[in-house]
Amino acid sequence: MTLEPTINAPFNAANPPYDAIGGDAGVRGLVDAFYDRVAHDPLMRAMHKPDLTEAREKLFEFLSGWLGGPQLYIERHGHPRLRMRHMPFPIDDAAVEAWLACMHGAMKDRQITGPLYSFLSSRFTHTANFMRNR
Repeated sequence: MTLEPTINAPFNAANPPYDAIGGDAGVRGLVDAFYDRVAHDPLMRAMHKPDLTEAREKLFEFLSGWLGGPQLYIERHGHPRLRMRHMPFPIDDAAVEAWLACMHGAMKDRQITGPLYSFLSSRFTHTANFMRNR
């Protein structure tokens, strides 16, 4: 992952958001808080298998590397190909908003604030909009 200091300050390769969130435990906590919210959102829930265990693990692996930590997803599954892997799901304005509501709520549940919240919110919003396919 390449972090450009002018865009992502104060985060960069020497100070990745992975460390700021609390490493492995922080990423896992965010993922668990996110999927706890997904489980109660009808639109988001309908896009997932009944058992969320695999989805939780894959998001944890992806976010680990995406935030500047170990590249677990790439090591275990290859290139993420986010748009391709999500193409079977109807990702429209409502889905983007639902996903972002779950993630923003999860960040608040995990008491992520300040520059880290701003950075993550910006990155998640950009990525969620990139995934739109309807």
